[in-house]
Amino acid sequence: MNFEVDLNERMDTYFISFIAILVLIGIVLTLVFWEKKEESGIDETNYQVFFILEICLFPVGLVFLINGNIAFIGLVGMGLIYLIIGLANRDKWEKKK
Repeated sequence: MNFEVDLNERMDTYFISFIAILVLIGIVLTLVFWEKKEESGIDETNYQVFFILEICLFPVGLVFLINGNIAFIGLVGMGLIYLIIGLANRDKWEKKK
């Protein structure tokens, strides 16, 4: 009887278990927030926040990208997406009182 387990098999099992746990946590959180949203009647989305986030994310991601760290291309991409969302819904921005 050889009880020795290959390290790669053990790591694969741990990785699959970890991913399964993350998916379950994500599903539970989605259901909890969905119920909370229906109960509280959350207000309409403030699209001006997307534009403000773009102003923060895009330049930071661009600076890091120019300095040679390709990993920050995600910040540039998120900044551009937020810019599009914010400007496409500009008519829905909340007016300051």
